[in-house]
Amino acid sequence: MTASVDAAHLAQLNVATLRFPLSDPRMAPFVEMLDTVNAAADGAPGFVWRLVEEGAADATALRPAGEDVIVNLTVWETQDALWGFTYRSEHLDVLRRRRSWFERHVEAHLVLWWVPAGHLPTTGEALDRLADLRTNGPSARAFTFASSYSADEAALGPRPTTDTRTAPAGQG
Repeated sequence: MTASVDAAHLAQLNVATLRFPLSDPRMAPFVEMLDTVNAAADGAPGFVWRLVEEGAADATALRPAGEDVIVNLTVWETQDALWGFTYRSEHLDVLRRRRSWFERHVEAHLVLWWVPAGHLPTTGEALDRLADLRTNGPSARAFTFASSYSADEAALGPRPTTDTRTAPAGQG
């Protein structure tokens, strides 16, 4: 059985290691952009949900990945909707200026995966997907924009790999 795109939404987690505490004046431009960028996400076509701390407007105080790491966990109707918000909205300014506020990651810092429509992923689930991507590389379980899988492919499981090596004579 395959899941139709209508029955699945795209979950996304990205993590960012702070160069300075959020209270540091050097972080003020980032902090000042949060409400605008979050409002843009909330109103973006295809937006479904984003993680926020209870009683807060965002998730910057939540630190499930470490004291100096902030997380952004969202759900979107489609990959195109997430791409559009990420690269064609106020969010792009944050991306352009991220080196001022966040350390450069040597490991994957963004992971995408399909969830059943209506499912809201937990931070534990999201961090597990990121760990899977870091350990195993892109798969239908955990992927990136550059190595994406459709909801139907994710429902079918991992893509088969093609071994182009020649088997020794008499084997294969």
